Amino acid sequence: SAIVGALVALSIVALVLSLVRVEDVTLPPTVKYGMVFDAGSSHTSLFVYEWDSDKENDTGVVSQTLSCDVQGQGISSYANNPPEAGNSLRECLDRALQAVPAEKQRDVPAYLGATAGMRLLREQNSSAAEQVLAEVTKTMQEYPVAFKGARILTGEEEGAYGWITINYLLESFTKYSPKAHAWLRPEAANIFGALDLGGASTQITFMPEGSAMSQNEASEFTLYGYSYNIYTHSYLCYGQNEMLKRLAKELIASSPSTRVHHPCYPKGYNETVSLSSFRTSPCTDGSDPRLPLGDSNVTLEGRGNASGCLVALRKLFNFSACGQSQDCTFDGVYQPPLRGQFIAFSAFYYNFKFLNLTEGQPLAVVREAIEGLCSRSWADVRSS
Repeated sequence: SAIVGALVALSIVALVLSLVRVEDVTLPPTVKYGMVFDAGSSHTSLFVYEWDSDKENDTGVVSQTLSCDVQGQGISSYANNPPEAGNSLRECLDRALQAVPAEKQRDVPAYLGATAGMRLLREQNSSAAEQVLAEVTKTMQEYPVAFKGARILTGEEEGAYGWITINYLLESFTKYSPKAHAWLRPEAANIFGALDLGGASTQITFMPEGSAMSQNEASEFTLYGYSYNIYTHSYLCYGQNEMLKRLAKELIASSPSTRVHHPCYPKGYNETVSLSSFRTSPCTDGSDPRLPLGDSNVTLEGRGNASGCLVALRKLFNFSACGQSQDCTFDGVYQPPLRGQFIAFSAFYYNFKFLNLTEGQPLAVVREAIEGLCSRSWADVRSS
């Protein structure tokens, strides 16, 4: 009787289902959030993103909800006081939680990615680097988010992520079509190369012709259903801040004196540096026998000489290390032939913006602006 009862019940259910008109109902996608700390060599920024749970060809379409600049210098500057590295993040973490609905906070993935400043600290003092990351981790774990880790990115990861970012923002990968009500791949997609100038390193990333590349600098990504093979290389110690330190050290080593001419600084600008400062970075060889012994101070005196500045900077690049190789840049680094147009960002942008040169002016205009700035005295520059 139980079996008969069950069959009757199933028959009634089947009858009801056959008579009811069926409609497809599309549930609205769930909005998700994520947060990322970009811990650079000179400063740290927090970004909060949001996206629909639905993806376009297995890749999300993301928008930025919030950005917050952390007060102070980069986390590598806290090598002698690691707890402050964690504390420095609190203000931005508090702001981020205000931007995310309370019921979603515990599902928010949170990451911290450190770049060349921490790579240098790891080379110099791996224990201090680990302590800084541990304190950052401790702080982030105190907040009601899904902490996913704090780590030091490789130079290649940094270059590749920068390349993805600029091509995503320029809609090279996918573009929304109001007419089709869908995300489409742009016809004849124009993929840009990326030039990223940071404080401690600089990266170049682009899609070369073919796939013949050194495996160390090759990366492959599948984005919105399409595969991309890219070349990327990070030059550690070629970031803006480290290059200035390297230049100062080279000028002092080449002219051992307590007062040294600096072609790149404006006339009338003086800066006193301690020789011990060159021993705090792997980028400046403190054991260079050309440097005076001891911990004396040297005064750098600005000369405002643009051509002399260029000559001095070129000495920091080893162009002869490539020999006759065509697939090489400097310092013996492999690079396939350049391809396509490039977008330069980070410190490239900040410097060009200072010179009012962000409208795509030709190189001749750029040189003229630089030479014009270099010819002005420090008093004139400072007053304007």
